Amino acid sequence: MLRSARRLMRGVWNRSYVSWRRSIQVRVVTITLLISAIVVAVLGVFLMQQITAALLKGKSETAMQQLGEGVSILRGKYQAYSTGGTDLTEEVAGELTGRSAPTGLYQVYVVNSGRDDYRGIASNSVRESSVPTRLRETIAKDPNARAWTLGTLQTLYEEDQPALIAGARYGDYQIYYLFPLTQEENTLSLVQKTLVGVGAALVLLLAAIASVVTRQVVIPVRLAAQSAERLASGRLEERMKVRGEDDLAKLGRSFNDMATTLQEKISELEGLSQVQRQFVSDVSHELRTPLTTMKIAADMLYEHREDFQSMVGRSAELLQSQMERFESLLSDLLEISRHDAGAATLDSEPLDMRDLVLAAVGDVEDVAERRGSKIVLQLPGEATVAEVDRRRVARILRNLLFNAVEHGDGKEIVVTVAADRDAVALAVRDHGTGLKPGEAQMVFDRFWRADPSRARTIGGTGLGLSISREDAQLHGGWLQAWGESGVGSQFRLSLPRVAGEELRGSPLPLVPAEVELTRTYLVDLEVAE
Repeated sequence: MLRSARRLMRGVWNRSYVSWRRSIQVRVVTITLLISAIVVAVLGVFLMQQITAALLKGKSETAMQQLGEGVSILRGKYQAYSTGGTDLTEEVAGELTGRSAPTGLYQVYVVNSGRDDYRGIASNSVRESSVPTRLRETIAKDPNARAWTLGTLQTLYEEDQPALIAGARYGDYQIYYLFPLTQEENTLSLVQKTLVGVGAALVLLLAAIASVVTRQVVIPVRLAAQSAERLASGRLEERMKVRGEDDLAKLGRSFNDMATTLQEKISELEGLSQVQRQFVSDVSHELRTPLTTMKIAADMLYEHREDFQSMVGRSAELLQSQMERFESLLSDLLEISRHDAGAATLDSEPLDMRDLVLAAVGDVEDVAERRGSKIVLQLPGEATVAEVDRRRVARILRNLLFNAVEHGDGKEIVVTVAADRDAVALAVRDHGTGLKPGEAQMVFDRFWRADPSRARTIGGTGLGLSISREDAQLHGGWLQAWGESGVGSQFRLSLPRVAGEELRGSPLPLVPAEVELTRTYLVDLEVAE
């Protein structure tokens, strides 16, 4: 039961927190409630203090007036009986009590302090303890003292009740008036309930007003946010409804103008992009025929280069290499055009990733040996089968290996293959120059180079990694890069084992394990220090 209550409270808290973060209206209404509640509480306390002080002041003035009359009566009787030494306590108490009897406004307590065996006489069975000791001491010290204080009226037959107690002295006699404050207390209780009720109603009214006013602002903002979301999702014809001529209407018109301009610019860019793609596609196809003719001629010259003079033979070799590079660039441009046009398709079949890796390493091994790089394979002992397009995956692997050789600075290159139930992954790790912060995404941009001043030593068109990422995405997979300056880089290809399945994770980490271990060691070392 307790656990269910905690779960319920946690759910309410989470929903409230989410509403607080996401809704301006909720925040404004909540803040208005809190501020208005604080203001109403402060004003209520202040009003209660003022009303209490006013009631107490009126009561005290009445008490001192009655006390003056009592002292006058005592003075008259004292002067009349001063020669006879008569104790006037009972007579004075009786007369003063008689004056209060019709109204019940106060009770009286009279005491003669000049007698050793003096005793006080009180009206209506008032207890002697009703008169506070401090007030007694104050009156006893000064013959002309008149003072009052708050206390409790205690009687033999009724419940105790708050009272204002006033006292004075004349000769050896002390007179105390005890004024019950029951009526004032009831008045204050009524006023307090009224203030609480009015304050609560006022707070709720202010919250309702804040909600209505905020709603007038929030609704257009929400509509603008929804329109912006639809505009961002590609619905370029989306516009806001504009009403009136206020600031919110101005916001709507500005939004619509922005959307119109954005639509025109996007349409213009789409047109230019389409023209560009079409141009690249047309040029690539148009160049195919003259390139074929030139390639045939270059091949003939290359085959008979030994029959030419040395300078002409060298020219034939250069012509052959550049023609091969030109043909590779043209093929990459055609492939990019297919991806841009959405015409690229997959020819999937079940293949063992280990066989594809071995074939790609065989294509790159000679170049790696010339650069002084050794390729180390970390392949699983069992078959790693996935439904992939052989041509496209082989091209991805060759591009990753050539890139590692190009930037590996002649150091070891590690190729790792792993698989789990849903995915296969391949990682190519080099220990060369690495990547600077922010370059892990830029490496897949077309014709991007980390160091423009550094010439390519293996060749390449600058489109290899871009095409590789397009091929990986066509499989529903990922091609990701990691790198650090001076540490090297790692490229990870992750593919679903079944064509068309969604890829949820990768069997290999993107950051190499030895780098993570080094980071963990350094962190532990810093903590230890």
